[in-house]
Amino acid sequence: MPVTTIAGNPVETGHWIGGKRIDSSRRFRSVSPVDQQPLGEFARGGTREADAAVRAASEAFPTWSRTPAETRAELLHRIADEVERRIPELATVETADNGALLRSHVRSVMPRVAHNFRFFADWLTGELSHPEFDTRGHRNAVSWDPSGVCVLITPWNAPLMLESWKVAPALAAGNTVVLKPAEWSPATASVLADITAVAGLPDGVFNVVQGLGPEVGAPLCAHPDVARISFTGSEATARRIAAAAAENLTPLSMELGGKSPLLVFDDADLELAVALAVEQYDNAGQVCLAATRILVHSPVAEEFTARLRTAIGEIKQGDPRKDDTDVGPNIHPDHVARIDGFVRRAVASGARVLEGGGPNTELGGTYYRPTLLDQVRPGAEILREEVFGPVLTLEVFDTEREAVARADDTRFGLAATVVTSDPERARRVSAELTAGTVWVNCFFVRDLRAPFGGARHSGIGREGGTWSFDFFCDVKNTVTGPKGWR
Repeated sequence: MPVTTIAGNPVETGHWIGGKRIDSSRRFRSVSPVDQQPLGEFARGGTREADAAVRAASEAFPTWSRTPAETRAELLHRIADEVERRIPELATVETADNGALLRSHVRSVMPRVAHNFRFFADWLTGELSHPEFDTRGHRNAVSWDPSGVCVLITPWNAPLMLESWKVAPALAAGNTVVLKPAEWSPATASVLADITAVAGLPDGVFNVVQGLGPEVGAPLCAHPDVARISFTGSEATARRIAAAAAENLTPLSMELGGKSPLLVFDDADLELAVALAVEQYDNAGQVCLAATRILVHSPVAEEFTARLRTAIGEIKQGDPRKDDTDVGPNIHPDHVARIDGFVRRAVASGARVLEGGGPNTELGGTYYRPTLLDQVRPGAEILREEVFGPVLTLEVFDTEREAVARADDTRFGLAATVVTSDPERARRVSAELTAGTVWVNCFFVRDLRAPFGGARHSGIGREGGTWSFDFFCDVKNTVTGPKGWR
């Protein structure tokens, strides 16, 4: 079976189906955004591989679904143990594969992957309540039953962490899984398959099928034996998945795009506000939650803008493998061209470039300079569409009512950030904003006990804690009559 070497680590390039490596007659190439060097050719699946993976998962489901919760939890903890043991390998492989900062992967991202597996294992055996209550002498008992084969489709911006958000609760709930990773970042999903085998997960419980969305993702979503589909990605792909799932009435969970606002009021701590604004460039702006629309109260707009421009000028862009790099590359030259198209059209429509404004040609074809635009006309494309790159816009507002109206003037509703020193204003504004998550004087604080998801076109459903089990399970109420058993 073909193996490629990524950042000095061997990575299997075949699918993982039924506990075995499976090759395909066709392959696709993975290229590092760091330096545009080929990383290897991965098996390119289609309908045949999709069917084989669903069949393997279906055959494994009856035994796995009846496996005691404590045993499933123990296996998830073993997966977490192996992730922790292999953090240096996973971090270097994923940085090479998707260009995110190596230091972040080592210090926080890969440890978070392990935490995700531990959290859902522990939630299953501890916090997931099985309530009982009485109705006129009848006993109601609520349970979470495994639903079946779950197809999980994940993006390229934080591959393994976002995969573990879905894989861990699906497996903990007693389901079997078919994971389809993004074709621009397939490597760590393949390593995860090896990790599950080392941990002792039975064959067929976890499967990985690689390839392009239209070729292998589409037949997975249209498969009649799939019980759940969980997807993180773009609106356009979500519509195609929803159409395919509709034929079988397959339940969906979708975490989609965002165009989140960051509201800076005149009583804000400007040092904090600037720090939070700069944080939106993390992962080269490839974060669905990023607050890319900065709305600043007019009394402090001039000072805030000057401070922000200074801070942007101090950002060091470069090789993500170096410890002193702040912003690395974007995922692919095609994506850089897409980002640049948004900026060029905005400028042509009257926007002004305060910082950045184009590719960093000194570094290569995948690096886009951290960019700040102002004088953007209301309703402009750059305010409406998700750029998914290091591009922020700056608008000025005069009143709180205007700030909320502008913040909510979007078809998205994933997140929002508010910076103010007035607790009453914070409560008032947060209550008015349409968003799945509102951060006040902070950003990107994520607790797995809390619900995560978006409103409007930002998604369907919630992940986290019991919300994850609500989706991945058939929630059952068993009602027993007052006369008991006969």
